[in-house]
This record gives sequence, C-alpha cells and structure tokens, in this order.
Amino acid sequence: MDAASTRSFALQDAIFARSTQFFALLVLVTLLAIVGSLVYGAWPTITQVGPKFLVDDAWDPVRSLFGGLAPLWGTIITATIAMVIAVPVSFGIAIFLTEMCPPILKRPLGTAVELLAAIPSIIYGMWGLFVFVPLFGEYVQPALTATVGKLPVIGILFQGQPIGIGVLTAGIILSVMVIPFTASVMRDVFETTPAILKESAYGLGATTWEVMWNVVLPYTKTGVVGGVMLGLGRALGETMAVTFVIGNAYNISLKLFEPGNSIASSLANEFNEASDPLHLSALISLGLVLFMLTFCVLAASRWMLSSLAKREGKRT
Repeated sequence: MDAASTRSFALQDAIFARSTQFFALLVLVTLLAIVGSLVYGAWPTITQVGPKFLVDDAWDPVRSLFGGLAPLWGTIITATIAMVIAVPVSFGIAIFLTEMCPPILKRPLGTAVELLAAIPSIIYGMWGLFVFVPLFGEYVQPALTATVGKLPVIGILFQGQPIGIGVLTAGIILSVMVIPFTASVMRDVFETTPAILKESAYGLGATTWEVMWNVVLPYTKTGVVGGVMLGLGRALGETMAVTFVIGNAYNISLKLFEPGNSIASSLANEFNEASDPLHLSALISLGLVLFMLTFCVLAASRWMLSSLAKREGKRT
C-alpha cells in the first residue's frame, strides 16, 4: 500500500470518527435543550408554588391553584397496573414463540405481535371507549366488586361505581399497548441465546421452564430489562388512549374503579386552552415531572443491572 492510499484511508477514518462523534454529541445537546426548555417554561411554577406542587392535589385554574399530585398519582398507578399485567404475558408470549411454537405458526404469530405495536394509540383509545368500557363496566367490574372487592386489605381497590372508565381501565388498555413492544424485544433477545447452552440444559434433564429461567433469562437479562423499560416508557407517556378511558378527573383514590388523570392526559386536555401564564407553566411543570420520573426509572434499571453484574462476579 502506497503513501497516498494510506493518507486516504486515514482521512476516511478521521471523517467517520468525527461524524459519529458529532451525532452522539447532537443527541446529548438535544437532550440538554429539552431539559432547559422545560425548566425555563416551568420556572414561574417553581418560584411561585415551589415543592408544594408535588404534594398538593388541588388543580383549579380559575383560582390559580395548581398541584401536580393527582396527575402524578394517576401516571404511576396506571403504569404499574400496565406493567403488572404486561410483563408476565409478554414473557409467556416470548417463551412460546422461541421454544414451544410450531414452526408453521412462528412467523404468522410473530408478525401479528409486531403489527399490534404498529396500531396508533388513538385506535386503542377508541376501541377501549366504545368496546372495552361498556363490557368492562357491565360484566367485569360488578364481578370483581362481588368477589375480590370483599376481601380484606385489597378489597378496597376493587370498589366503586361500575361505570367502565377509570384508573383500572386505563391500566388494562395500557397493558394491551405495552405487550407487543415488550414481547417483541424479549423474543428477539431470547433468540440470541446460543443453542449449545439450551441443548446442554435439556440434555441434563431440565424442563423448558428451567431452561428459560436458569439459562436464557440470565444470559439475556440486559435485553429483557431493556424491553421492560421500553414498555414502561410507553406506559408512562401514553396520551390519547389514556385520555379516552381514564375519566380525566383530578382525583386521588385507592379505588381503581374511580376516574383519575395522568400527566399526559392533563397536557392533552388543557394545553391548548391554557391562556394564563401560570396555568401554562404548571402544565410544563407536569411535563418536567414526567421527564424526571422517566429518568429515575431508567437510572434505577441501570443500577439494577450493574448490581446483578457485580453479584455474578462475586459468585464466579
């Protein structure tokens, strides 16, 4: 290779390195710009209301009373319900598609799961409002009240008027939206497990469940957590579907049948009508709270993964 070719390759490498560095920094700058704009827009609320904004449930734009506890409560509860339902179901779907599904059905079922992820959220919201809510309010909620609602401690969660809409309904609709994302990621990462590891476990007499729990899941735990976090991110930030079925009431209650609100639905309902500067600032503050909540969830997941890695090192 002559000197000219060497210089040409060196120039190409330098251009490639600088280009990738630029795009990486562009992501960081964009993120900082988003945070800065949110802090700037929320500054009137931060200075006038202060930390009280996070612990006050009063929301009255007419009297300029703004507390973000009710939307924050609704966001956390609906996302928790969604993940409690979606994670086990997604895990089961991924196990079936990778280990137990007949070859003739693997591709059609996998495609069907991916198509569910492509459905717009407003379609889920319309289906939830016009199809799921009437059936849920007429048949499921009365049955839950008559059975689980009479149990001690957890019974209060399943009490209230069976009107169909409410926090529990929003959580179930969110779980239906989250399942395709989480199941698709889990399926893809499960397929990355070397076949020799699974075959060795099967050869030692392990069952399918033991292979998945003791071999596949430890090998792919980073990807699985990533899939769960992807689903949680959608559950926390989903707007239109939740707005259709949650009831849009600034209400804090342990009764899951009661109407509630979330940060995303509050922004969707009020942002265009917010004429008062403090009202607009309070809504932007809700957006900042949602951003920080998502950041804390991601930070917790990274900490959990690093803790698992350290334990593995100690065991080894």
